[in-house]
Order: sequence, then structure tokens, then C-alpha cells
Amino acid sequence: MPWRPRRITHILGVAIISVFSTAANAETISLYAAGSLKSALGDVANAFEKATGVEIDRAFGPSGLMRGRIEEGEAAHVFASANMAHPKRLEAAGRGGPVALFARNTLCALAQDNVAVTTENLLDALLDPAIRVGTSTPKADPAGDYAFALFDKAEVLSPGATEKLKAKALQLTGGPDSAKAPEGQNPYAWVMEKDEADIFLTYCTNAVLAKRHKPDLQIVAISDALAVGADYGIIVLDDAPLEAWRFALFVLSPSGQDILRDYGFKADAVPAK
Repeated sequence: MPWRPRRITHILGVAIISVFSTAANAETISLYAAGSLKSALGDVANAFEKATGVEIDRAFGPSGLMRGRIEEGEAAHVFASANMAHPKRLEAAGRGGPVALFARNTLCALAQDNVAVTTENLLDALLDPAIRVGTSTPKADPAGDYAFALFDKAEVLSPGATEKLKAKALQLTGGPDSAKAPEGQNPYAWVMEKDEADIFLTYCTNAVLAKRHKPDLQIVAISDALAVGADYGIIVLDDAPLEAWRFALFVLSPSGQDILRDYGFKADAVPAK
């Protein structure tokens, strides 16, 4: 078939559209992140989009489950986890890296308003047979692992406590088969509103968000003897576009760190004032 101007123009048009489509797709970042980061990292992503014009597709859920989805082949460019172990596992498998620590969190106890609990008597309350203790699901959700680490620390204060607490813990959130809160509802406020636990151990940042939805809840600080800290790690995965690295640096920048701190995270990558 002879080449004709109209045909050449059509081919060039298709080629140009293809190039621009590829460029647009390259500028869309796929972010997988811990559920406890949904509000805070969501705002960081909003700020990044506004500053750069780069779109970020977001998926949030228990870190262990999100890591599993990546391992099964889902296309993620950046993974932000509620611990260092999950992104380091991806790094060790040659899936990307390095892993950077970008924020810290701590555990708090979220309690119903009719539970007589303080920082000082928290362990006694947790061990009380009449008190239902809720946690997230270990291995699937780091919040559950941190709660079980608190149970391990309790052994020093009360021999036999670790076994009792792990046996009675109700793993109510964060697992592959856990009931999901309705869209727009805080999962921890929802669990407590359904009266599924008397005390729920979760991140302090989660507790603050839950109390906004259910103001009668109590937030109880955990004593130094039982305190467990959570380290949050971020990794850029192999074959991610340059914009993914820009976003990871933005999370570590003063702008990103200030947003995380506003949500109660300990974020230290900011200049001294």
C-alpha cells in the first residue's frame, strides 16, 4: 500500500498520543501503605500532588497484607509500612530499597467510658478476667505484633501475664478475615461502638482518630515499663519512576514530617528551630 500524507499523519498522531500517555502514566505513583497512615500520609500525598502535579494512587491496609499483595505481583512503586520488617523483607528479596525510617508511633489503650482504667492500673485491668482485650492481628498488622510485644514485657511485672494476655486477646482488626468497618468509619471507633472490647490496644494516633468519632472513649497512656514503640519504614520498589523517589524524599522532608507530626507521629527529620 502506498504511503499517503493522511496515513502518515494518522500514524504520527497515534505515536504522539502513545508517547504522551506513557509520560502521563509514568507520572502516576502507586502508593501502598499501612492503614494507620491513611489520614496522615494521605495529607502528605495531597501536599506532594499540589506541589508537583504528580498524581498518587493510594491503597491502605494492614502492612503485612499489603506486603503480601506486592509479593504476589501487584504493581506498587512506594511501600510505607508500620514496621521496618515488611519493607526489609522486600529489600532482602531484591525488590527495591534501601529502607528508610520515616516516623515513629507508640501504643495507647483505648477504653470504654465505663472501664475504670489508668496508666497505673492498666496491667491489672488487662489481666482482669471480666475485661475483654482487643488487638489487631499479629503478622498481618504490625499493631498486633506491638500489642503482643507489650504482653511479653508484662511478664517482668507479673509472672504468667504473657500467657494469660495472649490467650485472652481478641484479634479484632487487621487480619485477612477481619470484619471491615463501613466506608468512612474509623475501624477502632467502630469496634468499640459495637462493644466488642472493653480495652483495645492500638497506636496512639489511631486512638486519637477513634476518639474524634466516638468522643466518650478514653485514651490511656502506657507506662514506660510496658511501652512499645513502632518504627515506620518506607521503600521505593524496583522499576518505580523517578517521581516515586521524589515522593519518598518529600515524606522525609520538613514539609512531610510536619504533616506527620500534626497527626501525632514522632517525625524527627526536620531542622532544629
